[in-house]
Formats: sequence, structure tokens, C-alpha cells
Amino acid sequence: MQLSASIFKAYDIRGVVPTTLDADVAEALGKAFGSAARAAGEQAVAVGRDGRLSGPALAEALIRGLVATGIEVIDVGAVTTPMLYFAANTLARSGIQVTGSHNPKDYNGFKMVLAGRAIYGDEIQGLRRVMEAGSAQLAPGGSVRKVDVMEAYTQRIVGDIKLARPIKIVVDSGNGIAGASAPAILRAIGCEVTELFSEVDGDFPNHHPDPSKPENLKDLIAALAAGDAELGLAFDGDGDRLGIVTKDGQNIFPDRQMVLFSQDVLSRVPGGTIVYDVKCSQRLGPAIEAAGGKAMIYKTGHSLIKAKMKEIDSPLGGEMSGHIFFKERWFGFDDGTYAGCRLLEILSKTPNASDTLNGLPTSFSTPELNVKCAEGEPHVLVEKLVGTAKFDAPAQVSTIDGLRVDWPDGFGLIRASNTTPVLVLRFEGQTQAALDRIQHAFLALLKGVKPDATLAEAAH
Repeated sequence: MQLSASIFKAYDIRGVVPTTLDADVAEALGKAFGSAARAAGEQAVAVGRDGRLSGPALAEALIRGLVATGIEVIDVGAVTTPMLYFAANTLARSGIQVTGSHNPKDYNGFKMVLAGRAIYGDEIQGLRRVMEAGSAQLAPGGSVRKVDVMEAYTQRIVGDIKLARPIKIVVDSGNGIAGASAPAILRAIGCEVTELFSEVDGDFPNHHPDPSKPENLKDLIAALAAGDAELGLAFDGDGDRLGIVTKDGQNIFPDRQMVLFSQDVLSRVPGGTIVYDVKCSQRLGPAIEAAGGKAMIYKTGHSLIKAKMKEIDSPLGGEMSGHIFFKERWFGFDDGTYAGCRLLEILSKTPNASDTLNGLPTSFSTPELNVKCAEGEPHVLVEKLVGTAKFDAPAQVSTIDGLRVDWPDGFGLIRASNTTPVLVLRFEGQTQAALDRIQHAFLALLKGVKPDATLAEAAH
């Protein structure tokens, strides 16, 4: 089978429908994944899909491929990615979500859990080799049963979350799949909810469902200003990430949310290790330690963070991109709805949610910045930088994922994206002057290895 190598990403499979991804690719993936599942001793695979227009046809083909390998498919229908993960924790140990995540509307793809863990890297390339060779192990006896997980998922969250007082919120689902479940769950835990764009529509007619981009939060900010709600929540296209906006229109980035989550979790898991990615604020580590925990900075990537958390038995992890992973009281997977509920539980104990959030430690920082490169170039450039860059004390250098240098008053980061051919840069300073100094030093370094480098805000 001829496949586009570009669709096989580090953490998932993703491409443009029908140019690089179509029903034939989905069916071939079903056969390859079904073979891998059977080889791992698995009998059942849960399958879900988000609200994209190409989802039903791709899911149908994927299921056909899985059935051909003798697998029992548990079809959970149109659900958020976290609801598929829930099914893969309660009804089976393996699952595939048909989702384009936060990509443009003509994209789609697959996020995969095999025998209880998110697969990535070499395992995804292994599926590719089986698909190309047509070497899947087919077997009789496959079947499909449809299961509605909404009630069990809702009950699990409602049974866990206790609000100290009702909170009035605005929820913007951006016409993504979270609109079909999140508002009802938030009402069930005791919130008064004003809904924006809850109707699931794969054309995304109002704005793109990616809360990490400030332009996608304008409607939410306007609704908060016009009404009497305390807080705004925004979900991405497949519901695994959360955006938070205060009454006065401030975007509370995930690394600041993690300060609050860490304090809460560590009150019940003293000494726990909290994992977060290299893009997060340098204020997060000290806040974790002040709350009695151990801080571990790790590589970016939802699959990588989940794997590290499992390895060290971490109760909580988070990424700057908005993936928050609760193991304490939950399953360890990223879930925007559940993270939102946990946040509201914490804030319900305070008289004013926005004041509490605005009071979290803050800095001067850039958004995620990208430098476009040729295919394969980013990792080469980062290796050069790591090999040549020299920094004097008190600078602390980390090369766990690219080059991150921390000074007492800020940090700089250059890393290679694992999903697109770009360098990812982020800078933070405790003063504007520190931010400017660090950014200037890093850009000079970058120009040394890539003289034509031009900076742009990350487009995702």
C-alpha cells in the first residue's frame, strides 16, 4: 500500500482528507492495529470519533479493518477523545479515537491506546510498516457492539466532584464534540451554564476550536463582559484540552492552572512528583516544591508525559498546550471536561474565582513561537545548538527536549516540534527587561545556526 509518510506523527496519525488520509488508510490501520492488539493478548478495541464531517466514513472503515483481525469492536460513537479513553479504561484496554484534534476542518486522524498505554514513536512507525507491507494477521470471529458511555462517564465525574457553592460559568465548545457532553456534565456538578457554540458542526462556523489561540477566545471574553458569570471555559475540537478565561478577560494559561492543581493534589498526596513539559513557566517548579511536592520537567508530548507519569507513579501532569493529566482520583489521561470540573471544585471554595486565578504567579512571556524549517531540519539544528551553546553561571542548561536555559529571572527554549517541521521557541522573564535580554540572546544563537530564521506565532 502506498502511504504518505507525513501522516505518521510522533504521537498519533493525522492528515488531510482525502488527500493523504481516506477510508482505505483507515481500514488498513484497523487491520494493523487489530493485529498488534491480538499479539498483545487483547480481544477488544473501543472506537470513537469526534464531530468532523469525515469521521463517520473513516470510523466505519477503521472498524471494518479491526473486525477482519478477529477483534471485538466496542463502538462508542461520536464522543470526545477523553470519553474514548474512558471506554479504553473501563470497557477494554485498547482504543482508537478518529479525530483531527485542533487541526483545520479538512484534517482527520487517529489517537491510539494499546493495552492500557498511549502509543507513540516507533510503535506508530511499526503500524505504518505493517500497513505498507499488507502483512496484518487476519482472523475470523470479529464483531461490533455499540455502547453509549455518556451515562457511565457522567456518573463517574459527578460522583467525584463536590462544589462548595454553585458557580455561574460560560462554556464555549467552538462547535467541537465537547458541546454534546461538557455543558450537561458541568450542570450536573452544580454549575449554572451559559452555552456558546455547543452544536457539533465539523465546519466550525463560528471560530476554530483551539483555546490556546487568543483569537478563539474573543466570543467567550465578550460573553463574560456582558453577563454575570464568574468564569469562562473553552474546549478544543476533541475535548482533551481546556482554556480558562477570567471575568476580566484574562487568559489563564495551563502552566498557571497547574500551580492551583498541584497545590490541591499535593494536599492529599504529600511528596508526590508532578510532571510538566519544557514549555512551562519556571515559576511552576518552585510552586510545586512549596506545596510539598517534587517537580519534574519533561519532554513535550501528551503520550510522553503519560508514559513518564505511569513509570514514576505521578499523581498529576500537565503541558503548556492545555493537556492536564490527573491520576489522583482519575485515570491519568488528559480530559478537558474533567480538568474543568476539578478547577471549579477548587475555585468553589473561594469567594471569587477570577480573583483567585488572577492572583496566581505570573511573568512576562511570549506565546509559543515557531521557525519554519525544511523537513528533517529542526532536529539537526537543535543538535547543533546543544553542541555549541555555552552559558556562564548562574545559567542552568537542560537538554531533555531541545535546549532550555534557566536564569534566576527567566528562561529561553528552542526545541524541535515532533509533529511539524518547525522549531518551537518560548521565552519568559520575571521583568520585561529580562524577557528582552533572554529572547535577544537566544535569537542570536539561532541566527548562528540558521541565518534565515524568521519568527512567527505558532499556528498549530
